Amino acid sequence: MIILASDHAGYLLKEEIKKFFNKENIIAIDVGCYSREQLDDYPDFAKAGNVKVLEDSRNVGIYICGSGIGMSMAANRNPKIRAALCRNENDALLARAHNDANVLCLGARATRVKKAIKIVKVFLTTDFEGGRHARRIKKMS
Repeated sequence: MIILASDHAGYLLKEEIKKFFNKENIIAIDVGCYSREQLDDYPDFAKAGNVKVLEDSRNVGIYICGSGIGMSMAANRNPKIRAALCRNENDALLARAHNDANVLCLGARATRVKKAIKIVKVFLTTDFEGGRHARRIKKMS
């Protein structure tokens, strides 16, 4: 399952990604936020997303805030989360293939919709390579 989370700054980009998912018949769970109002903070949504991501080892998250940095820092407070801030498709490919990232973080103020969709596609379709990379991931556990 794909878990979506954003703060107010990431809300519009999250909604565009949801539109893409709807067109592609991809099911996702949205844990908030649900408007552009500054009612809550990114750590609250990263925490809510982490709870859902960790319900099943096959789950992945897509977390969005203004820069992507805050969401990645908040998400990575949980030792079972490997959140990667990705600015391009190569970052997403390496985050999944080499780092077994289970959360993609995006910066809404730094990433246009078309670029974000490309990054999401790569993140969702790339598998972890294992091998020498698994040894490194284990050291982070």
